[in-house]
This record gives sequence, C-alpha cells and structure tokens, in this order.
Amino acid sequence: MFEGRRQQPIVSREQKLVYAGIYVLKKMDLKPADGGMEMPLVLPSELSPLEDVLQELVNAELIEVNRRKARFELTKKGLAYLGEIIDEAEALVDEFDDESLEDAVAELRVRNVDVLRARFLWGWYDGELDDLVLFQQRRGVTPVEQWWADYLMSDAFYEELRRDYE
Repeated sequence: MFEGRRQQPIVSREQKLVYAGIYVLKKMDLKPADGGMEMPLVLPSELSPLEDVLQELVNAELIEVNRRKARFELTKKGLAYLGEIIDEAEALVDEFDDESLEDAVAELRVRNVDVLRARFLWGWYDGELDDLVLFQQRRGVTPVEQWWADYLMSDAFYEELRRDYE
C-alpha cells in the first residue's frame, strides 16, 4: 500500500536556497587564495545549480549585478547579513564547543532551535564545509559528487549533515 511513496526530504527547497545562499556569500566574501571565488553573471555548467540561489540573493539585495565586471558582487546589506550569520555561528561554537554532541543537540531541541541549521552553520563557520568534495571524501561518501554546487543543492548533503546528530 505504501510502496512508491517517497520519503519527504529533510529540507525544503526554500531552506536549501537559504543555506546555499549563506554558503555562496562566504565564497564571494573570501579572497580566492582563501577558497573564495567570483560569481560570474554567466555561470559555467558546474555552477548552474546556483542560478536560483543567486537570484534569491539579488532579490534580497544581498548581492548585486556588476555588468561592467560581468559578475555578482556583495552589497553592504549582504556584508551586514554575513556578519550576523558569523555572529550566530560564533555564538553556537562558543556555547557548545565543550559539550558532548548529545548534550548540545538536546539543549538545542529544548530551545526549539533548528538543529540542522546549527549543524550547517558550525561546519560553515569552522571551515569543514569549505571544500564539499573533500567533505564527502573524509566521510566516505560514495560516489563523490565532484561538482560542489550540485552537492550543496542535493538532499544527500543535508542528509549527511543530519547523520551527525540523529
């Protein structure tokens, strides 16, 4: 009777756009030598999964189109938002760094904090997620998705994060 029924993804499309947006803002803020990158207006095929993410960031006025340089650029509002996210992540790390995973997750749930968001921000902040191919390799994911934008927008990425606390 229940055959063929798909399990609901752990994150909605909207949540993926938010998380991926946070990820992209960091990439755009960092210098290339530190793992950052420019986001061209015409995306190469390996970055095409980010089209909707970039459009959402433009709509929210966190990035803007620089036609002269043919790329997207962070706005002052985007930098301020990035600062807020960094503050949120730092607060999580400062508070829970010495706690066991079980205690931290229990406390987050008591506070009705989204544990997946906390897990994402922790890995985003401490650099664990800077290279998503390396992230997969370290965790023994097979097959490894070589295009980080595809992996960032996949259910598999968020399921892998969830494995850490469930």
